[in-house]
Amino acid sequence: MILSGPAHIINRAVQKPFSALQPLLHSAGICHQLALGFPVSSNVHQIDGGGDDGSRQGSDAAAMTTVVPTSEEDPALAVVRFTAEMSWADAGPEVAEPQVSRLCIEAQECMIGGRWLDLVSLMLTSADLVFAKASEKDLECIFTIISNIVKKPESLDQVHEIAELISSKIVQQPNEKPSLRLKILFNLYNLLDNPYSRFIVYMKALNLATNAKVTEHVLPSFKKMDNFLKEWNIGVKDQRELFLAISNILKEHKGHTKESFKFLTRYLATFSGDDTQTMNEAKSAAVNTIIEFVKLPDMFQCDLLDMPAVAQLEKDAIYAPVYQLLKIFLTQRLDAYMAFEASNSTLLKTYGLVHEDCITKMRLLSLVDLGSKESDRIPYSVIKDVLQIDVNEVESWVVKAITAKLFNCKIDQMNQVVIVSYAVERVFGPKQWKALQTKLETWKGNIANLLSTIQANKIVDDGSQATQGAMIR
Repeated sequence: MILSGPAHIINRAVQKPFSALQPLLHSAGICHQLALGFPVSSNVHQIDGGGDDGSRQGSDAAAMTTVVPTSEEDPALAVVRFTAEMSWADAGPEVAEPQVSRLCIEAQECMIGGRWLDLVSLMLTSADLVFAKASEKDLECIFTIISNIVKKPESLDQVHEIAELISSKIVQQPNEKPSLRLKILFNLYNLLDNPYSRFIVYMKALNLATNAKVTEHVLPSFKKMDNFLKEWNIGVKDQRELFLAISNILKEHKGHTKESFKFLTRYLATFSGDDTQTMNEAKSAAVNTIIEFVKLPDMFQCDLLDMPAVAQLEKDAIYAPVYQLLKIFLTQRLDAYMAFEASNSTLLKTYGLVHEDCITKMRLLSLVDLGSKESDRIPYSVIKDVLQIDVNEVESWVVKAITAKLFNCKIDQMNQVVIVSYAVERVFGPKQWKALQTKLETWKGNIANLLSTIQANKIVDDGSQATQGAMIR
């Protein structure tokens, strides 16, 4: 029997602790779970998606185990026997033995009749007790064997029901051995062939990690999310649940604020504006996304304005000022922000926005706006007025903008001008796409003219060489 994780098989004939009867474990190279693309190693604390193809080699590769049973008893029946004996251990042999026999007979009937869902349900009956009393090695064994039953049914619907039943049981009491519970879910994930069943188990893993506060174990999987989405092929509703869960997890980890913002933006992008009820659900997230954008000191571009989930705030009785703030940060300059702050200082404090930080960001955005909308040569005096600073501060703010990669320029100190060669766009909508198309068409025309000139010169050179050769002959 080949299983995707370590397991221990009960020897019915010998009454010993479950973990004392281990199978022979053999390393088999690259772990099956990595080959399938799920970013998890055999050590839950070192979850890693590996290389671009979702696999890892060498010392980083997780080992796939080969389980060699140590008795003729079916592993599933052995699990039923072990858990039953553990459940009835305090009742005494007179009471326990008939109950254990009854459960084993019931399990055999399920196996003979192909009632795999009933078998799993029976095996999970004492799961809470087993988690409390059994060792981690025994638990990993027990649930590896239980999870392996998903390979038995031919019906994908039944496989899905079994996967949901197992994963739902695992996520109960998340604070008890959370890392092991995650590992069990990962093993279950890798045994499944149905993409949607995999998605359900993955979501259970995210919820477990969140509730148990062990989300660091699932962070690496987010790097492979685009690949997972292609595999799972889930609908809009599931995408929303996924993106929001990932964003919330990333938000709790320092250094992942930008990634959190991106997934929150992807969540908002799933709303089309056709359904008023679902649009209302997005209002809170839309507000949070705007506030996060304003707070992030090194984020100067986003496409929020045209998203229906965000645009609905413009006429909202409560959140209209928040939308106005976003519009200022994406399309206007410092003077507009200062006017807004004068009449909305309480609102800014309510959302935890620091006025001085907003000024700093708006000065950089205003400088970018000058570089993209004014002429290529911007006088110091214009920068001074727009940024509301002293003239001797102009160069330091220009250097800050260059460091933030907001634009490329040269500082002409002699003539007191900044010569801009490139400035980023704060928004990239239809107008910007049109401008890009124009630039590409111009570039295409210039390349065509250059090629024509080169071809013409080549013809002239070839003709001259031919004439010279004839004269020599």
